[in-house]
Amino acid sequence: MDDHQFQYVEGQGRPGFPALLAQFQADSDAAAAQAGAELDLPYGPHPRQCFDFFPATGAAQGVMLYLHAGYWQSRDKSLFRFLAPAFQARGFHMALANYPLCPDVTLDELVAAVTPSVAAVAAHARQREGTDLPLVVAGHSAGAHLASVLGLAQGDLPRHDPAKVDGVWAISGIYDLAPLVDTTLNQKLRLDAEAARRQSPLLTATAAPVPAVWLVGGAETPAFLAQNEAMHRRWQGSAWSACAEVPGADHFTVLQDWAALRGPLADTFERWWAQVQDQAR
Repeated sequence: MDDHQFQYVEGQGRPGFPALLAQFQADSDAAAAQAGAELDLPYGPHPRQCFDFFPATGAAQGVMLYLHAGYWQSRDKSLFRFLAPAFQARGFHMALANYPLCPDVTLDELVAAVTPSVAAVAAHARQREGTDLPLVVAGHSAGAHLASVLGLAQGDLPRHDPAKVDGVWAISGIYDLAPLVDTTLNQKLRLDAEAARRQSPLLTATAAPVPAVWLVGGAETPAFLAQNEAMHRRWQGSAWSACAEVPGADHFTVLQDWAALRGPLADTFERWWAQVQDQAR
């Protein structure tokens, strides 16, 4: 796994991605048009500090904040709105957040900018429900890294803090950023060794305070599979943690499997959610 450019960039690509992402966009546009969808609600002064809110279908059991992919330097929540209906049907208020992108901001600044999204989404759901619900953060790729960082921050917050996170579901993330320093991704990330270490939850995690699931596609590169397993082991030392792999899934088709939640993945979700509810009590 010494060829970081292949492991983290070229090796993750698939010929079918353009067509798949076009389908994601079409399905996302349909989700955005549904009754009750609230789009581009601000959670800060930056134009990209905004979130979409899709209310649960029927009685709500929780709130899920989703953070999108794009190597911290591209993409938009509007491509991933297609995920909302599946979780709305399971009783979740689904919020999808944007955040400022590199190189307009540093990664340190990006993490600081996305942090207020938790309290803003929680407040929006509270206004709707009249009470607090368990709030979890899910993320994919760069969003998985951000979700893990927000999860780790909970150890420094009081139990009923408005920014409290009760669980993490991380999909195909990078948790040790050191290998990215010598890839083309770093042209915009502008990481040096110290900045990469500082923003690597795999290296900086001490006590993991919330239940988490680490999910990856079985057809992703060995580096992504290894990062997923390593983060699970690191987290498992102090909190409930599960490691899951979808055979044959790649970096983007794994999202379809996550939304479908069939078979063992459904069982993992139920076990995780039970842990989250215990955490939130």
